[in-house]
Amino acid sequence: MTMINGEQKFIATRDSYGNALAELGDLYPNLVVLDADLAGATKTSVFQKKFPDRHIDCGIAEANMTGIAAGLATCGMVPFISSFAMFAAGRNYEQVRNSIGYPHLNVKIGATHAGITVGEDGATHQCLEDIALMRTIPGMTVIVPSDDIEARAAVRAAIEHDGPVYMRFGRAPVAVFNDADYTFEIGKAKVLKEGTDVTLIATGVMVQEALEAAKLLGEKGVSAEVINMHTIKPLDAEAVISSASKTGKVVTLEEHSIIGGLGSAVAEVLAEGIVSRGLAGLAGECQTRISAPLLRIGINDEFGQSGKASELMKHYGLNSEAICTKISAWLEK
Repeated sequence: MTMINGEQKFIATRDSYGNALAELGDLYPNLVVLDADLAGATKTSVFQKKFPDRHIDCGIAEANMTGIAAGLATCGMVPFISSFAMFAAGRNYEQVRNSIGYPHLNVKIGATHAGITVGEDGATHQCLEDIALMRTIPGMTVIVPSDDIEARAAVRAAIEHDGPVYMRFGRAPVAVFNDADYTFEIGKAKVLKEGTDVTLIATGVMVQEALEAAKLLGEKGVSAEVINMHTIKPLDAEAVISSASKTGKVVTLEEHSIIGGLGSAVAEVLAEGIVSRGLAGLAGECQTRISAPLLRIGINDEFGQSGKASELMKHYGLNSEAICTKISAWLEK
């Protein structure tokens, strides 16, 4: 946990995004940032103040912004395009697919204000489908950081990665729980807590909720393993299979529709998962399929609504108390 004067530190990952861009601007002279009239909200304004000549405000024209970024990428620049997730992934899907994904250009997408924690902006701005959309594009890397430290590391990893990357950031401040020496690697999950009875695989803002839920489950005698799956694509299948083989039960936690997001990605791994096991008294190994039931916790095929972020998390059963209740009932079946 990161503390300031003995108190827990809370930072919105959109702030982490803006600050990381400004820091990386000194190291990468070919880094350019594009925004669609939302620099103050996406926090690319931090980069804009420091590097005004390398920040392009494209106005409310996300498709045009994407086309400009694609062109810049063909000229050796590393463009980061920024907008709310609803616009960056939703309104902009065709342009991202055909102008960035199809030619596999080195463009990075910083999508802020994702999920229901957008809060009062309501259902029209609460993108709950962006992970599903982006992970279907061939060659697209999809990252959902959980706190300030991980978000900054993810932005650095994105610029070092050759190819398109979609990064999902939030509006609401979240607890900073990773240590300063935290290391980030695309496609490599982090086991935050060991457990033996059930595996909790979480991403984004749900990682902290998973950790808290694990504590509550522990009070009930349930040993929960917690995995931070910060990269949805490529998913760390090895981490999923290894933990599922140990605990025998898996729960996914996401601030996104349970259709097409983390839950679906993990379900695909479990459905196809094969684990090698040694046979007692015999040389070599045999391969057996994993048998691990899955509970997906997220938004259940519905839209969001206006409200405070914390109240919406409670309403949709995404806070730690509700998670603990759901898992406990599921384990008893």
